[in-house]
Amino acid sequence: MVPGVIKEVAAHLRGSVNVNWAEVNLKIPARGRRARVIGVIPDQLVTEGLSEEVKVEDGLAVADVERDILKIAVIERHRGTGNVGLGFVRGFGLKRGAIASSVAHDSHNIIVVGAGDADMMAAARAVADMGGGLVVAENGAVRARLPLPIAGLMSDQPVETVRRQMETLLEVAAGLGSALHDPFMAMGFLALEVIPALKLTDQGLVDVEKFDFVPLFVKE
Repeated sequence: MVPGVIKEVAAHLRGSVNVNWAEVNLKIPARGRRARVIGVIPDQLVTEGLSEEVKVEDGLAVADVERDILKIAVIERHRGTGNVGLGFVRGFGLKRGAIASSVAHDSHNIIVVGAGDADMMAAARAVADMGGGLVVAENGAVRARLPLPIAGLMSDQPVETVRRQMETLLEVAAGLGSALHDPFMAMGFLALEVIPALKLTDQGLVDVEKFDFVPLFVKE
């Protein structure tokens, strides 16, 4: 492909993040004592489908960092539908803050994992403001970022710049408690609803072995 065509295609793919923020709500009403939790397995694409008692505050199910149960959200970012899938995940180890990305196979919606709603929203909005990319947020502020303005998947910067940005992201995430070698890589596959066992899409939780949606809370 000639350089002029590449530039034309890249320009067309910018501005691909379209979120209806008025419809985005990360609160999870507690509809039971136990919930399905995505269990991350280090260096694996498969996950566990766990059932854990959730922490409840003021009628809402919230993250429990002491037990490494964080919140996870998948926010539709292509057509501005306002769809948001919500759930819980274990294995990231974050003690505070949130990480977000527009690289979330295969639909590539915005995916965010965090210890609290405010930081999760700050991270997700920062991703959208960049036109896509990776973000670490803490106390409502962006701590590190890697813009991916081409379709929310690719950078337009030299590889050396991208490498430095990625290294900073991983360092900051580790400082927030991340136990994973690359939490962004792990997070990017948690929305891929064809790999067992439990995944999250903007439509909700998917039990991949049943190949069907399942409710977040478990009937007792």
